Amino acid sequence: MLNQCQFIGNVGKDPTVNFTQAGKKVANFSLAVTEKWKDGDERKERTEWVRLVCFQEGLCNVIEQYVQKGNRLFVSGKMQTRQYEQDGVTKYSTEVILQNLEMLGGQNSGGNAGQQSGSFDDDIEF
Repeated sequence: MLNQCQFIGNVGKDPTVNFTQAGKKVANFSLAVTEKWKDGDERKERTEWVRLVCFQEGLCNVIEQYVQKGNRLFVSGKMQTRQYEQDGVTKYSTEVILQNLEMLGGQNSGGNAGQQSGSFDDDIEF
């Protein structure tokens, strides 16, 4: 089976980087992914928000240093839904666990940040 997601979109707000109880870095941010189409003579668009979580230390460092609101990114990873309790109510959150990030150039690249690209996977060698 395959659990792989790929998106191109713009960062919605600056990422947050925190640490687990074990001291491991975790980066979180959302990506706005916009779909555009034409319905007859009318142009339409819809934006979906993709929640991204990164646990790879090297990639977390790149996110912390270079990724900011408005950057255009290509990301890939695996989808995961987690369950949690809030005020006695069971809730669910679907996220993409980030495995690859490439900063794309263009009007929203954010200065030199567009030159940082590639996979920062700590576990797999190619």
